[in-house]
Amino acid sequence: MIKKFKHKGLAELFERGRSRRVRQDLQARCLRRLETLDQAESLTDLDVPGFNFHGLQGTPKRYSIHVNGPWCITFEWETSDALRVDLEQYH
Repeated sequence: MIKKFKHKGLAELFERGRSRRVRQDLQARCLRRLETLDQAESLTDLDVPGFNFHGLQGTPKRYSIHVNGPWCITFEWETSDALRVDLEQYH
């Protein structure tokens, strides 16, 4: 379950289904990924074809789900909750 957002636009998109803070061409793909992330009970639930789910280096441990081009949704995972969910270009 998603507990906390870092990106205000993603929070708005998740709650309302749209946001001016997230590019229009990314919204549908972001929503699909956010819904999957919210329903996930373990990290293995996120290993979905097309998501390119993987762990990132660094502390605290963060994970990434590919959205489109250089855009990814990144987050921390604690027990069965996603924290500090962000939309970023980290490449």
